Amino acid sequence: MSLLQVKNLVVEFPSRHGTLRALDEISFDIAPGEILGVVGESGAGKSLTGASIIGLLEPPGRIASGQILLEGQRIDNLNNDQMRSIRGRKIGAIFQDPLTSLNPLYSVGKQLTETIQAHLPVSDQEALQRAIALLQDTGIPAAAERIDHYPHQFSGGMRQRVVIALALAAEPQLIVADEPTTALDVSIQAQIISLLKNVCKKRGAAVMLITHDMGVIAETCDRVAVMYAGRIAEIGPVHQVINHPEHPYTAGLMASIPDMDVDRERLNQIDGAMPRLNAIPKGCAFNPRCPQVFDRCLNERPDLAAVSRSGQNTPTQVACWLHHANTLEGVS
Repeated sequence: MSLLQVKNLVVEFPSRHGTLRALDEISFDIAPGEILGVVGESGAGKSLTGASIIGLLEPPGRIASGQILLEGQRIDNLNNDQMRSIRGRKIGAIFQDPLTSLNPLYSVGKQLTETIQAHLPVSDQEALQRAIALLQDTGIPAAAERIDHYPHQFSGGMRQRVVIALALAAEPQLIVADEPTTALDVSIQAQIISLLKNVCKKRGAAVMLITHDMGVIAETCDRVAVMYAGRIAEIGPVHQVINHPEHPYTAGLMASIPDMDVDRERLNQIDGAMPRLNAIPKGCAFNPRCPQVFDRCLNERPDLAAVSRSGQNTPTQVACWLHHANTLEGVS
């Protein structure tokens, strides 16, 4: 049973020059206790997907069609008050810059206890004890003393731990983490990644981890969805997608990662750039940059279809005409 189901999600932005489609028929699911990574270049639609799930789409952006279901119940058609009761209680959010998530005028203890009491029927003392326990669980030393400190009194890595504690305050089933390690030192990144994995395992929470860092994906996730120009290009078990990428875009992303065992002067790169929303090409959106493009790619847009290699238990789903001849029958 999936905890989160996203079905054919379309997000549009009206403009003077017409309606721009930022997310185009996105579909995926996340099971309880699973970490799904969402990766791609800037502008691919990763953060927009997360914002749609949390209910924080910036106007004039709107969900034009599709469904978002949490525990089988639709949440994409709820009003602001209904969504506010779900956000925090059932869905926690972790953002890239902890300073934007924390109020500089309130102590972290006050922010934690207010969040806890907004969603759970507990006394002031119970909320305080729960807040201290959350800080301890997220690796804040001397949590009982630091509970009264303000955000500016914490380092960047410690602030991000506080944000994770806030996201977990009401024990949500789903956590949407948008670039949670980007602004941190590499050593702190590793600690935050380990913390997310432990939280997922200990609490059984599902995590949607949005990032552009394939290293973070490889270390953290069970499955990965690769996005390009508002669509999912490839989705599957993380070790299969990383070691045997099926889509040329995924292969390009993997080839661009430096290999410490290979001595070369230049890094591999994907030529060109992500298309603007008002200039997405006909057919496959990746066709102007694809080294394996052929006629069908220029005229027809491929849908996700399951492709299985020998020895794989779970097929990878790929939106690429190169593989449609090898797709599994009955899977789309």
